[in-house]
Amino acid sequence: MITRRAGIGLLALPGVALAQTSAQTRPIRLVIPFTTGGSNDIVGRILAEGMSARLGQPIVIENRGGAGGILGNDIVAKATPDGTTILLAGSGSFVISSLVHPRVPYDVANGFAPIGLLGAAPNVIAVHPAVPARNLTELGAYARGKNPPLTFGTPGAGTTAHALGAMVALTLGFEIDHIHYRGTAPALTDVVAGRVQMITNAAAPFLPFLSAGTLRAIAIAGRQRASILPDLSTSFEQGFPQIDSATWYGLLAPAGTPPETTARLHAAMNAALADPVVRTRLIENGVELETSPTPADFGRFVASERERWAVIVQRANLRAE
Repeated sequence: MITRRAGIGLLALPGVALAQTSAQTRPIRLVIPFTTGGSNDIVGRILAEGMSARLGQPIVIENRGGAGGILGNDIVAKATPDGTTILLAGSGSFVISSLVHPRVPYDVANGFAPIGLLGAAPNVIAVHPAVPARNLTELGAYARGKNPPLTFGTPGAGTTAHALGAMVALTLGFEIDHIHYRGTAPALTDVVAGRVQMITNAAAPFLPFLSAGTLRAIAIAGRQRASILPDLSTSFEQGFPQIDSATWYGLLAPAGTPPETTARLHAAMNAALADPVVRTRLIENGVELETSPTPADFGRFVASERERWAVIVQRANLRAE
C-alpha cells in the first residue's frame, strides 16, 4: 500500500506541474475595482507593466467599477485560484467597503490570498474654486453656515474618500451631502464643472486641475507633506490631527491560490517596485512606496487595517446609502 500510494503521487506530479506551467503562460487579468482615470487605475497600470516584464506574461487590465469596489472584488473572489486573476486592493475598495455595506458577496477575511503591499498615497482634500476656503479652518466656517449642506463627491460608498469626507465633516462640525459615483474620474469631472463642491483622493488625478486652477487643494490628510505637492500643508500642521488618511494599494488573489504562485507574484511585484523607472513613475503619481517582506506579512497588514478602520467607520456612523 505504501509503495502504491507513492507511485500514485509520483504519477500525479507531472499533471500538477503541467497545470502550473499552463497558468504561467496565460495572460494575467488584473482587476481594478474602479473606472479608468482614477488613482487606482494609474497605479495599477504602472505596476502591471513592471510585473509583466518580470513574469514574461502579459497582464491585462480590467476596470470593473461599482459599489465602492465590491463588484471588482467579487469577480476575483469567484475566479479560478491559479494566479491568472488578481486584484488591485485598496484601503477603501477592499477594507472600508466591507465595513460600510451591510453585507458583501464574499468572505473578506478568508476569501482572498495575500500577495503583497505596494505602498500608500496621502489623500488631498480639495474644493471647487468657487468655495471661499483655502484651509481647513476656513472650510469649516464656510460649510457650517451652508443650507443645503456642502456637496461632496466620492468614487463610491465605502471608499477611502467616503470615509475621509465623513471624517472631515465630523472633525470640523458641519453637515455633508455625499454624492457617490462609479469612480474618481466622474466625481472629479463634476467637481471641476462646479456641480459638486468638494472631493478627496490621492493626488495624482488632481494634479492637472490644480495646475489649471480649476480645483483648489485645501490640505494633505496626514502628518507628512507630499513630495508632489510640497507647498500644501497637512491637516496636522493646520491643527486637525484627527484628519488622517492615506490610500494604500496591494495585490490579492482568490483564496486557494497555491503558495508557490502567490510567492512568484510577490517576487515579481517587489522586483518591479525596485526598478528605478517604476519607482519614479509611482512617486511622481504621489505613491510612497512600502513593500511587504512576504505575502503573509501583507495578510496581517490587511487584517490590522480592518480593525483600525472599523473604529473610524463606527465613530463616523458610515453606512452605504
